[in-house]
Amino acid sequence: MARLTPFTMPKWGIEMAEGTVAEWMVAENAPFTRGTVLTLIETDKITNEVEAERDGRFVRIVAQAGQTYPVGALLAVLSDGDEASAAEIDALIAGFRPSDAGFGPDGDNVPPAHAPATADAPGDTPVAAAPPPVPEGLSVSPVALAEAQRLGVDLATVTGTGRKGRIFAQDVHQAARPEAEPVLTGVFPATRPGTVLSTPIARRLALLHDLDLAAITGTGARGKVRRDDVLAVVAQNAPATAPPAVDVPVAGSVAIVPMSSMRRTIARRLTESKQQIPHFYIRRRVRADRLLALRATMAGNNRPSVNDYIVRAAALALMEVPALNVQVHGDAIHQFAAADISVAVATERGLVTPIVFGADTLSLEQISTTMASLAQRARSGKLTAEEFTGGSFSISNLGGFGVEQFDAIINPPQGAILAVGTARPEPVDDDGAIRIVPVLHLSLSCDHRAIDGADGGRFMAALAALIEQPHLL
Repeated sequence: MARLTPFTMPKWGIEMAEGTVAEWMVAENAPFTRGTVLTLIETDKITNEVEAERDGRFVRIVAQAGQTYPVGALLAVLSDGDEASAAEIDALIAGFRPSDAGFGPDGDNVPPAHAPATADAPGDTPVAAAPPPVPEGLSVSPVALAEAQRLGVDLATVTGTGRKGRIFAQDVHQAARPEAEPVLTGVFPATRPGTVLSTPIARRLALLHDLDLAAITGTGARGKVRRDDVLAVVAQNAPATAPPAVDVPVAGSVAIVPMSSMRRTIARRLTESKQQIPHFYIRRRVRADRLLALRATMAGNNRPSVNDYIVRAAALALMEVPALNVQVHGDAIHQFAAADISVAVATERGLVTPIVFGADTLSLEQISTTMASLAQRARSGKLTAEEFTGGSFSISNLGGFGVEQFDAIINPPQGAILAVGTARPEPVDDDGAIRIVPVLHLSLSCDHRAIDGADGGRFMAALAALIEQPHLL
């Protein structure tokens, strides 16, 4: 009898609510081995490859490529490789309950695989063990409670991964898993001679384009050749072609471009933000002549950008005014001890906001290096979910496009965002003298549910003082 298990929409990050099945990489009933890329899942920020954790096959693919499904939704039915009848598959699908039934998105809705059997005869009924004590105030799913009882796991020691720390079955299983111990096998070569570490999709693309994997430099762990490495070589080898002819739109016609999953998410989140968050704005002019002069004294191509200075200044200002360093979750305000600053980066697919974690503890040079890496990986779609999930404050800088000033929409659940324009020459009062110096126009958008105008004013004062005295950064 085949062992059937549901294959569900995974969850990467606590804010992920849905994902799009970009492409199925394995056909129905085609056997695969552990490590095979099964599907590509597109979230609002990145596209992830989902690899098989063990050998098997899809006996029924339920989800359609290109369609979006909530986290925990049934995408396909997996078999351990043995044949399964249509009735068995239909029974699993019929008995599957979607994650929004209340048991979480991680498969908690599936009954435990090792649930105790019901006794048939009187007297054979086993005496049920007393359920483990549940600490007061602990949020735990019914299946997780049952699994904790079966496995003897103390729920007080389990860290929940659900909303507000709710414990799911996978958390119990993780807690019950024994600590991995290294097995010492002596000296051995890291890889066999002639072996090229590569992902399945990279091997498939290399074969498709008749490329030698050994001649491709991998950018993955231990030089593992990934999909993007192969595609980069394909692009390099592509013959130069004339630019495509530009379609001249017919008068009165409209080109309709469907929104990508990422664009839909941006539209939904920012619409909700503008409609549901009471924004107020604080604007201030800040002279930037001293900052630009200081930056000009730094040699080399790796000198910090103006935006790096602003990230550093904002981080220090947040430490002075922690009322701005918050997230808003319903009726609760989460105040952060560190300045985790999201910085807006424009990519071909849309806006991404990677996070400089602990920016208040980083030097200007460290912030510059971190931002360069985050921006490069954001544009190539290689950010991990953890690198753009969360954050306590955002910065959006359009100065590089010559924009003088603008107001930004708050990136929920954060409480505030700073909009930065370009520095342009303007007259300022310099100890009674009028001077023409570069001036930055800053605009702070605040969530009035959590932040008062006075707090916003204090933050802008602290930020202006740091920018106008850049030696403090």
